[in-house]
Amino acid sequence: MSCQHIQAITTLKEPKERACEECRKHGGHWLHLRTCQTCGVTLCCDDSPKKHMTQHFHETGHPVIISAERGERWMWCYIDSAFVEY
Repeated sequence: MSCQHIQAITTLKEPKERACEECRKHGGHWLHLRTCQTCGVTLCCDDSPKKHMTQHFHETGHPVIISAERGERWMWCYIDSAFVEY
C-alpha cells in the first residue's frame, strides 16, 4: 500500500532536462537524477556528492520524487519512506 503523499500524485512532473540544476550552477557533478513531484525541480540523488534532492526536501518539505533516469519508473516519499514502482 502506498502512502497518502504518493496517492495524491495524479500527473507526473517529468524532468525538463537531464541535469542537476544545482550542480550545473556550481560546477558540480552528479550520478543519478530525481524530479520533485511538487515543484518539478530535477536534482541529484544521495549517491551524488552534494545530495541536492535530499537537501531540497529538508528545505521545502516536498515529499515525493521520481527517478529522472531513463528506464526507471519509481516514486519515493521522504516522509513515509515509501517506495512504489509504476
